Amino acid sequence: MSDPLISLVGVGLLSIACQFLAYKIRLPAILPLLIAGILVGPVMGLLNADELFDDLFFPVVSLSVAIILFEGSLTLKLSDIRGHGNMVRNLCSIGVLVTWMVSTVVASYALDLSWQLAFLFGAIVTVTGPTVIVPMIRTVRPQTNTANILRWEGIIIDPIGALLAVLVYEYIVAAQSEAVMHTLFIFGKTIGIGVCLGVLSGYALGVCLRKKWIPHYLQNTAVLTIILGVFAASNYVAHESGLLAVTIVGMVLANMKNVEVEDILEFKETLSVLLISGLFILLASRLQLDAITNLGSGVIIVLVSIMFVARPLSVAISAIGTGLNWRELALLSWIAPRGIVAAAVSALFSIKLEEIGYEGAGVIVPIVFLVIITTVVIQSLTAKPVAQMLKMRAPPPNGFLIFGGSQFNRRLAKEMQNQNIPVIVADTNWDAIKATRMQETPAYFGNPASDHAARHMDMSRIGTVLVMSPYKQLNPLISYHFEYTLGKDKVWGLTNNEQATRPSHQVGQHYAKRMTLFDEGVTYGYLARSVEQGAVIKTTRLTEEFTYEDYLETYGGRVTPLIVIEPANKTHVVLFGQDIKAEANWRLVSLVQPENKTV
Repeated sequence: MSDPLISLVGVGLLSIACQFLAYKIRLPAILPLLIAGILVGPVMGLLNADELFDDLFFPVVSLSVAIILFEGSLTLKLSDIRGHGNMVRNLCSIGVLVTWMVSTVVASYALDLSWQLAFLFGAIVTVTGPTVIVPMIRTVRPQTNTANILRWEGIIIDPIGALLAVLVYEYIVAAQSEAVMHTLFIFGKTIGIGVCLGVLSGYALGVCLRKKWIPHYLQNTAVLTIILGVFAASNYVAHESGLLAVTIVGMVLANMKNVEVEDILEFKETLSVLLISGLFILLASRLQLDAITNLGSGVIIVLVSIMFVARPLSVAISAIGTGLNWRELALLSWIAPRGIVAAAVSALFSIKLEEIGYEGAGVIVPIVFLVIITTVVIQSLTAKPVAQMLKMRAPPPNGFLIFGGSQFNRRLAKEMQNQNIPVIVADTNWDAIKATRMQETPAYFGNPASDHAARHMDMSRIGTVLVMSPYKQLNPLISYHFEYTLGKDKVWGLTNNEQATRPSHQVGQHYAKRMTLFDEGVTYGYLARSVEQGAVIKTTRLTEEFTYEDYLETYGGRVTPLIVIEPANKTHVVLFGQDIKAEANWRLVSLVQPENKTV
């Protein structure tokens, strides 16, 4: 495309289309983004990123990678490493070193790379990342323990692997000098400036956020601008120390007490959809197909070694003393797709090394991209049957995600726990979440449809979403989001009884069909008043002698059936207008009004 405006708009539209396609087919977005970039770049010749941005291309890539690393490090809380078992800790420490060493040695000999480039390549491919792991977990549905290990490994290993790659790159740049002492001085200076400036900037920024010195409406923009300023300032003081500095800033903010970073992470979601997605299309468009074909058969040895040697070996060594069985280890060994950080960091470092005249640096990008495409495609297609063969798939999800932390919802969640049904309560109100956690019910504080929730909220055992919050603007968004994730018959909400009487409160016909929970007239207000007047949530087991008809006769008009549980713990939500077919040994979870009281 010769018109820069058309090219930029085209990249934006294509990135959104790729994100939507990935959302629909439940694959990591990086795969369609990379394929689209290759198609419009080397295959069709429609996009030339170097001509489009000219001298600005390198700064754009550098700033974008700085944002990616900062966002990734914001999720690196030390408490998370301690709180998710020895296996996650080992995979993110010992496992990283094992993968790094194996990948380095194989790449050096199979591809005839210099040891410096081989070490850089090995560091880059240690990361997996939540953007590729989470969609795969949703499809595979491994058992809870394995799913948690994979998810938290992806979250924690992202910034650790990126930081390792940054350190290796800094050493390569410093080693351009022939004098050993000068090399060590330059390397030490780069690390020292990056760490010191990162710690100081992170702490100062954290204090500003904690004391509310930055107005809330400026907070996200200010943090982003400051981070880019730290990146530029660190690079000015010590060449190429900026990526290390912004990674340290994110880690400091993530681990400071009373510093809320959730809004910053949520802002990143909007930014990443356009900026980061567009970046990968641009990076893929620069990939030369002949560079891939020129790699030779050695690249096959590298791919096989990463998937069948490095990963299983790192899992096996990391599992020592953890008590995991061989089936769990086998599935963990097979699921390790590479993602966004690997693609971004490889492209950036390749460009930088080529600029300083480092011989052979251009080979890093095609190798890393091949690793990404191979691992994502093969493991996405085979992980589910592998899990089935190993008998490691979780049973059909029968749990509930309840959006809304009201007193009724908390009591319903607690009763479901008593019946051994998985449940999560989500709300954007901290007081509601605090009360939920006090009763030892799993809870998520924030928007359950957010990217942060997708990374942190375990949905592997959740089959139904109950939208029962007072947030009338947010409820439809939650419903639409989980309809795509779980299915249209898996999301239900409370009626508001305002469709006919209040035109300003009308909702779309599609969403209105989902507002049929429990019974006619059962609104949020009705449930709240019922609890206030002493109504209780009770589970009743039916028998041959005590049938559903007997149940209705016993309670009369004081009972509202909520959920039906079969003997095998399969659950059914009671909906208005549907007949309840309950048999012997089935359980009915109901709202029972106190005698002589109405609501």
